[in-house]
Amino acid sequence: MTSSETAPVPPQPRRPSSRPSLASSSRPPAGLSPRDWASHPAYLYEDYRSTQLRGPTLSLVPLAAALGEMRRPVFGDDSVGKLDHDLTRNARRNGEPIGERMVLAGRVVDDLGRPVSHTLIEIWQANAAGRYVHKADRHDAPLDPNFLGAGRCLTDADGRYRFLTIKPGAYPWGNHPNAWRPQHIHLSLFGQHFGTRLVTQMYFPGDPLHAFDPMLNGTPEAARSRLIADFSVGLTEEGFALGYQFDIVLRGARCTPFENG
Repeated sequence: MTSSETAPVPPQPRRPSSRPSLASSSRPPAGLSPRDWASHPAYLYEDYRSTQLRGPTLSLVPLAAALGEMRRPVFGDDSVGKLDHDLTRNARRNGEPIGERMVLAGRVVDDLGRPVSHTLIEIWQANAAGRYVHKADRHDAPLDPNFLGAGRCLTDADGRYRFLTIKPGAYPWGNHPNAWRPQHIHLSLFGQHFGTRLVTQMYFPGDPLHAFDPMLNGTPEAARSRLIADFSVGLTEEGFALGYQFDIVLRGARCTPFENG
C-alpha cells in the first residue's frame, strides 16, 4: 500500500470547548422556546481546526428582545422560479447533469411540532464528483456544465418541501491528513422569526466517512442522528431517482442542530 493509499485514521475523540456564555439576563424572544444549546456544536472544537481561528472566545452579547421578535422576511411564490427546486434541470445547458439522481424531501416544524408553512428553504452542494461551482474550490475534479448545485423552494401549507438533485460526491479538505468530507447537502431556513434561523448540513445514511468528520462529530452525540437523512422507498421515483427524507425542527429540545462550518 502506497502512502497515498493509506487509510485515514479517525481523529481521537476530544471534549468540545464550552460555548461562550450569554449574559444571565438573556431570554428567548416572546413566543420562542429557549435554544437547546446541548444539541448544537460548540463554537470551538479542537478537531475542527478552523474553529480555533474564528470561534468567539469572549462572552456573547445578547441582542435586545425586540430585534429577536421581528418576523422573518416574507417570500411569495413569485420569489421562486418554477425550476428552482429541481437541480437536475435548473442549470442545463447542453444535456443532463452527471450523477445519481435523488429526491430530497421532508417537513419543517417548530418546537411544538406545528408545520412551518410558506418558508424559504435554500440548498447548495457539490456535484457528483465532489466539486462546488465556486472560484475558491480548487479540488482536482471536473465541473459539470449542466449542474449548478443550488436550489430553493417554499414549504407548503403542511410544512413540506421537495427537491430533485444529484447525489453529491465526497471531497478532500485540509483539516487533517487525508481528510475527506462525507457526502452532504447544505440547507438554510428562516422559519417564522429571525430567532428560528437555521443553517445546517444533511448527511446520508451509512457513509463510512462519518467516523472521520469533525464537522459532524463536533455535534453532540445525542443530537448527531438528526443530521442524517433516512432512505425512503416512498419518496423514490421508480426508474428515476432514489428518495431521502430529512425532517427539520426549528428550536426546542428536538431541534435540528446548526452546522459548525
